[in-house]
Amino acid sequence: MSLDFQQIRQQVQQLGQKAPLLEKHRQSLRDKANQLLAANAQDLDALRGKVDFVARKYDNNLRCALPGSEPLNARTPLPAVSQPSTLIAADGSQINLDRHAEVQYCLVNVGAIHMRTDSPDAPATRVESQLLYGADLYTRTGLITEAALALLRDLNERKMLAELAQGAAPPVITFTDGQMELWLPKSGDSPDSDTQQGRLEEYIQALKALYQLDVITAGYVDKPGSRLVVRLLELASLTESELAEIKERYPLQGLTDRDIYLEVLAPGERSAVFAIHSSSAKLYKDEIALHFFYLNVGRAGLARVEIPAWVAGSPEKMEALHAALIEQCRIMGPRPYPYLLHRAHEVAVVSIREKEQATQWIAQELRQRGVPVGERSFKQSAKDLPGKGR
Repeated sequence: MSLDFQQIRQQVQQLGQKAPLLEKHRQSLRDKANQLLAANAQDLDALRGKVDFVARKYDNNLRCALPGSEPLNARTPLPAVSQPSTLIAADGSQINLDRHAEVQYCLVNVGAIHMRTDSPDAPATRVESQLLYGADLYTRTGLITEAALALLRDLNERKMLAELAQGAAPPVITFTDGQMELWLPKSGDSPDSDTQQGRLEEYIQALKALYQLDVITAGYVDKPGSRLVVRLLELASLTESELAEIKERYPLQGLTDRDIYLEVLAPGERSAVFAIHSSSAKLYKDEIALHFFYLNVGRAGLARVEIPAWVAGSPEKMEALHAALIEQCRIMGPRPYPYLLHRAHEVAVVSIREKEQATQWIAQELRQRGVPVGERSFKQSAKDLPGKGR
């Protein structure tokens, strides 16, 4: 037995006793946040100035929403008609380095699916698999990290979008699962920071390639847990003397942006567009400066959609993206999520069986060429004994 169910049962009962009070508190926070959203809706210049002041004087790592040109509580309805377009979605998966396995390797698998909305042809798919072995696994200070591999996956997704967008009939709308904003760990936090730095620079170039192609591109974050707008509202609520303690002050702690916009937005509506103020913003300048908005996709579903400046600054591109995402979500019925992203995930995902097959292929190839192959770690061998649970 791995769980003490009697202890868990007691803790569940305690949780249930506290839950009504916690929900009442959260509702009071939601009410306060909505009041702040309405009260500061038009004070865009003042809020931008306040964010800049706090970041310069008190917290240079401040991360929050930065108002754009729309009121904070703006609600944009679903465009009436969507025009025919080319849709391209990409997703990736990876096999991380496993020190317990008999052979050491990594793999990045990226899948994409593309279609023309006014064409009777079925969507077309593409898959690219990249194996990392030998010298590819090492940096100057050690083995490649999962973070560096994830960055390579995100880079390959953007590169594939740019490749598929070339020559496609406009307008071209591309999207991936997850945020567009990527950043490096603090200096010294990662043994392969040099590798990550190089790939991040390539990622920036991939975004610029999409800009040169005039592509509408976005990152789709399902059920977001961020509090970018909440943090902005917290700043708005604090006096100048209180701002000096901004790193310790969270008057809306426990609340996320999702809590606000599920009440504010009706199904199909999007929020105002905000810029992202963060320590990584200096990496994304001019046309690729990152922005975001919230989108109510229906059935209590809310997404955060990240976009670059060249999309955020174009009403036509915003309308096309807004309409395309809602249409894609409606295809999935009672669990709204962009259909093409779902398909891209199906194309890209690497199953446990496929991972084991790849491992055996590598081991077999090495043995045939007289190269020594290791064994599974004793720990892993013990876990794999018959009758052992995962």
